[in-house]
Parts: sequence; structure tokens; C-alpha cells
Amino acid sequence: MKLGIVRETFEGERRVIATPEAVEKWVAAGHEVWVEQGAGDRCSASDAAYESAGAKVVDTATAWTEPELILKVHAPNDTEIDRLPEGRALICLVYPAQNPELIQRLEAKRITSFALDCVPRITRAQPMDVLSSQTGIAGYRAVLNGAQHYGRYFKGQITAAGRTPPANVLIIGAGVAGLAAIATARDLGAQVKVFDVRPPVKEEVESLGATFLEIESEESGEGVGGYAKEMGKKSQDAQHELFRKEAANTDLVITTALIPGKPAPLLLPKEVVEALKPGSVIVDLAARAGGNCELTQPGEVVDHQGVTILGPTLIESELPRQASDFLGQNVTRFLTLLSPEGEMNVDLEDDIIRCMLITREGKTHWPPENIPQPDKPKPGKASAAPVVVNEPEDSGVGKYLFAAAILGLTLLVGAKAPKEFIEHYTVFVLACVIGYNVVWGVTHSLHTPLMAVTNAISGIIVLGGILLALTTVSKAVLWLSLVAVLVASINVFGGFLVTHRMLKMFRSDKDRKGGKA
Repeated sequence: MKLGIVRETFEGERRVIATPEAVEKWVAAGHEVWVEQGAGDRCSASDAAYESAGAKVVDTATAWTEPELILKVHAPNDTEIDRLPEGRALICLVYPAQNPELIQRLEAKRITSFALDCVPRITRAQPMDVLSSQTGIAGYRAVLNGAQHYGRYFKGQITAAGRTPPANVLIIGAGVAGLAAIATARDLGAQVKVFDVRPPVKEEVESLGATFLEIESEESGEGVGGYAKEMGKKSQDAQHELFRKEAANTDLVITTALIPGKPAPLLLPKEVVEALKPGSVIVDLAARAGGNCELTQPGEVVDHQGVTILGPTLIESELPRQASDFLGQNVTRFLTLLSPEGEMNVDLEDDIIRCMLITREGKTHWPPENIPQPDKPKPGKASAAPVVVNEPEDSGVGKYLFAAAILGLTLLVGAKAPKEFIEHYTVFVLACVIGYNVVWGVTHSLHTPLMAVTNAISGIIVLGGILLALTTVSKAVLWLSLVAVLVASINVFGGFLVTHRMLKMFRSDKDRKGGKA
């Protein structure tokens, strides 16, 4: 296909839809790429770098008219839509629920349009999920911006001048942005508390070292597509009361709550803001949708009774190169799905394509029918977040049977074996007991990383068995050594086989067809 990357005209935007690294992959896949002059200047991606990657750097008119498929970050404005030839294709952020007029104009020009913000929350679509990759950056940057305005240490300090306590951070919403904010604040040494209306995210929050706050509510906060939903008045009042109580001991508040297609829910009314200490900071990541704080002004920094309120609307653009790298990777995965043979194939049987398709051949295809639901178990709004698995409880019977078997074998061996053997056997029994407790003390979700350690131990057993087999004069010891080598080898090669199969799950469709590992 002929692909076109155009310069962003949205005020304050510094990102580009793809960096030269992504373009190089597109060219290698057989696509022709046109890049508008200066498209990547604001994220340190020069025209020369795009040319080195195999793209053609052209003027504005050519970049919009020559390619079959135009790729950009934000939806086109009226002037840009006029530049689009009829019947072409477009990939960008659309937000169709908020932009009905845009959809009508795309439909009138028979544009085939795909919305990057409509990627379904399913495992297969995670590598294409632009919202997750960009909101992760937003959560990280929110903590840094908040720390800059806070004016004190985040980590507790003990100096000759006295002791400074760590900052107290409250994060509202534990989606991708919230989880990134938790990790960043914890890395800076702050004490973090988190609130989310979805109880299943509690384990994710606590795994990052934060405290999860809860309210008593009979209403579920789980919404459609893995997002949170707007709560009833009773639950909202309980949330406000909780935030009011926490405000007195909070230095930084980060809000991340968004509801698709609706204004952001009000989480911090004026009275909660006024309960914060002077010098405290609020970073409202929902400012683009109206804000979670009553006093937020989108794009502005507000000072209310000593409390600083930040309302960033393009916070991802503050890390333009990193954000553009992620966008390029997301789009690369989608292009692989959309054009597996080099030409566009709009397969409406594919859940991802069906959900992202907005207009085609003069018709609107949004909203799609049969929207795929998030894979179970749900990790909450954060599709890329760790999946929480409820593991079965261990009754303890196996431990007792294992201990009884070891004890019986020890008594049997001790009655006839020589003293030298008893010393080695004692070490063996202790190793079995410790190994059993170590392995079963590790959560099931970590057994695959644990396999790498057991492979290393098994390698030592293989080496020891070979040395013993080469130096022994006893047939019994020889056969036992060979059995040890065989069993340990099965563990080593089996571990590599399982790891190899797991890695195959993360390959792109093109890699699978090419047979690459």
C-alpha cells in the first residue's frame, strides 16, 4: 500500500503518528511511505531520518493526495478533510461519540476511516491499543508534573537540618494511567493510596506497593468494555466523603477517571479541594473531558487557596519521541492485521477491524454490532495490566503425605546404609523439604520465571551426574547417576520448550506465517 504520514496541526501537539523506526518496518513489509516535510520535527524525527528509513519526504499537497492511506494522530480538521481525495482511507483518533459532524463529512467523501481510540479491550488487540500506550505515558508524566509544583521531597529524608516525611499521594482511578502513576510515585519514594470503583483492581494496586481505599456500596463499578461506569448519587456521596477525609493528609492528588462518550465524572468538588493543605497539588488527567475536579480549567494552572490545580490536555505530548515511538508500534501491528498481503483487506469478521471501522463506501459502521468483551478475568480498565487469577486454596494434605513418605524412607535407609551415605542423604532430604516449600510458596503466576531458576539447578545436576558416572566403579552408582542426568535433562529441555511456546504467543501474524521464532 501507499501510506502517508502528515504533519499534526492540532495546537500544542508535538507527536507524530510514526517515527523513522516504524517507517523502516513498513518499507520492509513492502509498503511505499510518503512523509510530509517537517512532520516529525517536534519530536526530534528529522526528514533525513525518514529518508534513511526508506520514505519519500514530500510537500503537503503530495502527502495528502498521493497515498492510498493517510495516517495521523488527531482527526482531520475541515481544511484537511478538503485535501483528502474521495474514496481514500484514514487512520487516526476519531472519538466518534463526540464527533458526529466529522463522521458525516467522512461519509460524504466515501472515506474508509479507522479510529485508533476504538480498539477493543481484548488480549489479541493489546499491541494495537493506542489509548493504553499513551495513557501509560500520561500517568508517568502526571507524577513528574505534580512533583515539580509540589516543592518538597517525595521521598522521606533524614538530614542534619532535620527529618522530612515522604509525600502522600492519592490516585483516583487504577486504569493504565493510574497504575503507571502508582509505580512512578512509589519509585520516587512517596506513600500512595488509590481509589477505584472496581474492586478487582485491588490486587494490582497492592502488588505495586500502594494502599487500596474502599467504600461501602452495593453498586458495581464495572462498566462496558472493561471501563468504569458512572456511579449513582449514593456512591458518589460516599466517594466525596472519603476524599474529604483523606484530603487533610494528602500532598498530591492525581485523577484519571473517564467514561467513554460522556463528560468526566465529578470526583473532587470545591469543598474537597478546600480541605487540602496549602501547597498541595491536583493533576487532573480528565481535563480534556471536562475534568474530575470542579475547579479544573483545561490547559491551565489554577491556584485556589494555595492548592495548585493542573489541567493538562496534551500531557502525552510532553514526551513526544517516546509517545510517537509507541504510536508507531501500535499502528504497525494494526497495519499487519489490515494488510496481511500488502493490500488493504477490511475483514468485518475480525473483531478488531469491525470495532475500529467508522465509515466505508459512504456508510457509517459505528457503533459495531456484537462488541467483543474483555477477556476473563478482567484486569479493569487497564487492558495491559496484569491479570488477577484466583488460585485454589491448598488444603495441606499433600504436605503431610510428602513428609510421611520422607520420614518412612529415612528410617528404612538409616537402618542399613553406611555412615557416609547417611550424611549425603541428610543433605538430600533437607534440599527436598526446602525446595518443596520454596516452589509451593510461589504464586502460580510466577511459576514460569521460576522455571529459569530450576533449569539452572538442573544443569548443575546434569554436570554432577556426568562427572560421577565417569569416575565411579560401582554399577549401582553409575545407573543412579545416569538416571539423574536423564531426569534433569528432561527438566532443562522441557523448560526451554515451554518457554519457546510461550514466546510464540507474542509474535506478530506476519512472523507466524514466516515461521520465525
